[in-house]
Amino acid sequence: MSARPLLRRVAARLATSILVAWGSVTTAFVALHALPGKIEDILAGDLEYPGLREAIAAEWGLDRSLPEQYVDFVARIASCDFGVSYVLRQPVVEIVGSQVWPTVQLAAAAGALALVLAVLAATLTAGRGPLARGVASTVELVCASAPVFWIGILLLMAFSFTLRWFPVSGAQNWKSLVLPAVALALPTAGLLAQVLREAMEKTLEQPFIVTARARGLGETLIRVRHVLRHAALPAVTLGGWMIGGLLGGAVITEKVFGRPGLGAVTLNAVLTHDVPVVLAVVLLAAFIHVAASTLLDVVYLAIDPRLRAQ
Repeated sequence: MSARPLLRRVAARLATSILVAWGSVTTAFVALHALPGKIEDILAGDLEYPGLREAIAAEWGLDRSLPEQYVDFVARIASCDFGVSYVLRQPVVEIVGSQVWPTVQLAAAAGALALVLAVLAATLTAGRGPLARGVASTVELVCASAPVFWIGILLLMAFSFTLRWFPVSGAQNWKSLVLPAVALALPTAGLLAQVLREAMEKTLEQPFIVTARARGLGETLIRVRHVLRHAALPAVTLGGWMIGGLLGGAVITEKVFGRPGLGAVTLNAVLTHDVPVVLAVVLLAAFIHVAASTLLDVVYLAIDPRLRAQ
């Protein structure tokens, strides 16, 4: 496939992602207006400052027609203007932006660890004897089924309270990231390893693997160079779910380990009815999903030449 058609496909996927992002913003606008009560009362929450609701109505242009409000809402979100947190009396972008990096650190570390564990488990056990597969499948099933907070508590009891290898809470250095990343990575690694192993076992039965063995290639080289690449597509399909699971699990993990991040911000915003902050976090999660899905679509084209030939 030449460069121009490939770029056309990538551009089409980018255009689709923009439409999905626009749909997410539209859904948020509709949901906000579908809630019972006045918008200014919803945005103010439980606060009763004199003149607050009038200020909110003026800031959000609630005295204008619904189409005008919608255009202004989309324009504000496009310019990263999520308004002001009337509870904390700070711009929402500053509140959320100051807590994004700790969550990104945790999710990225957990994602990388989950990927490494899944690849190792699937590569070492795919096509092996029933004992190795049975043990690996059992461990993976336990990890995939265990709640993140339960794994986190067990890790704290073993490595923080008893052995004292890692701190109980906080985010002071790399040691404080180890246990949260492990707790968040294990459920994802369990499911990813199961999917990857099944795909690798199907690939091992393909004729080109027999040809590679006939050429004298070693089993490890065959698995790493040929089998893993062909089996990666079903695992990549789980990428969107994995990113969503890591973000959702990060909220719980941050609370268990007392880490800063979007988890604490989201929980506090929900408890205090801080609607602008909740809205910003929801839209941020939606945008991350859109960006991840677009990236995965491009990765599909790089992994599977058959998709590029369509």
